[in-house]
Amino acid sequence: MNLSDYTKEFSKNLQIAFPVMLGQLGHVMVGLVDNLMIGQLGPAPLAAVSLGNSLVFIALSLGIGFSFAITPLIAEADGAGDIEKGRNYFHHGILLCGINGILLFLLLLLSKPILYYLDQPPEVVDLAIPYLEIVAFSMLPLMIFQAFKQFADGLSQTKYAMYATLLANVVNIIFNYFLIYGIWIFPRLELEGAAIGTLISRFFMLWFIWVILRKKKKFAEYSKWTKKEFLKTAIFRRLLGLGFPTALQMLFEVAIFTATVFLAGTLGTNPQAANQIALNLASMTFMVAVGLGVTATIRVGNQKGLSQFKELRRIALSTFLLVFLIEAVFAIGFIALKDILPAFYIENTEVVLLAAQLLIVAALFQLSDGLQVVILGALRGLQDVRIPTIICFISYWIIGFPVSWYFGKEDQLGSMGIWLGLLAGLTASALMLYIRFDFLSKKLILNKKLKHQEKVWS
Repeated sequence: MNLSDYTKEFSKNLQIAFPVMLGQLGHVMVGLVDNLMIGQLGPAPLAAVSLGNSLVFIALSLGIGFSFAITPLIAEADGAGDIEKGRNYFHHGILLCGINGILLFLLLLLSKPILYYLDQPPEVVDLAIPYLEIVAFSMLPLMIFQAFKQFADGLSQTKYAMYATLLANVVNIIFNYFLIYGIWIFPRLELEGAAIGTLISRFFMLWFIWVILRKKKKFAEYSKWTKKEFLKTAIFRRLLGLGFPTALQMLFEVAIFTATVFLAGTLGTNPQAANQIALNLASMTFMVAVGLGVTATIRVGNQKGLSQFKELRRIALSTFLLVFLIEAVFAIGFIALKDILPAFYIENTEVVLLAAQLLIVAALFQLSDGLQVVILGALRGLQDVRIPTIICFISYWIIGFPVSWYFGKEDQLGSMGIWLGLLAGLTASALMLYIRFDFLSKKLILNKKLKHQEKVWS
């Protein structure tokens, strides 16, 4: 194939991905706003947000991973024109995500004592606990929102979740401003104020997407609930069969980034604050790749439903090429602006210098980080989740974490060593996942060709 066979798909890929990118960036913007506003209070409060969110992100990865099972199943049903099957997956997905929200809320409350045993600065832990308690409750609306979002994404209707997320950010900024600093009639709550702002914005986000989807004709057939479709164990098994490995994939990746927070905390408050700044910036560019990963899931799922496997491979490769080019631009930007971006967060010179060093490594792993999440999305569209889960575990915890742990010590490379482990893990993941996709997509094409030949001969 010519290069144009792939680049001609860029427009459609971006059309689907752009709302997802903005929506995912909206999620990160909640953290960015918290960081920017709390950073004005000093390094310890900023480090506390980083520590509290480290546990939240682990819980979030599990919940979002389960919800991701909805998208490929809806996309395949939509490609095959089977509304009844899609409706069943959607309704059972809402129930599953609601249960997950409750369980994750309880899990976060029970995990609070862990923070006291992670060798973190005591003043940081004391600030993080109240923040964590409030944000934990936001798992309930957020998980149900994810069910609606992944359903709409599966139908290639990605803009509605974007609207909900962006408006929720406005709500978050307003309540943060009043509650963190004690403006107007509101009390000065500092970190707890930021947590309350996040909680309110997530309830708003769920309410908004529920209202907007129930009014659209596109979703009318999917909104009908009947007793005969309720609680089918086969559908729950299908969702769990896809959702549990996907949740593990996200857990393995998010957990190694969370481990950097704990490892940086052992180096002191300033290294932990610098680590939080670099993570927040890297997560914003990562969300662009997540948008293309969702696009890969949707389009591969559609082609799988149509049994158009050559088109499936071509479209998937076009998303891989597109994310590579976009992440290359981000990598150059990180290097060029490494001394400028951290200064927006905090005025502490040592923290800014440390964060600037970490952004150099972040620039290097932009390419592999973007590629691995989009390839995972394509494999999810093929409903191949078990082997990729093993690949993720090997990449992050057999290859990446030992590098972070050894070179991240104070007498080795410190914070830079921690991030070199991330680079090693993400690069290994991207390479192995591509090999997996290449094998499966070629196998599907070959099997279809052989079946066609058998029909001709018979």
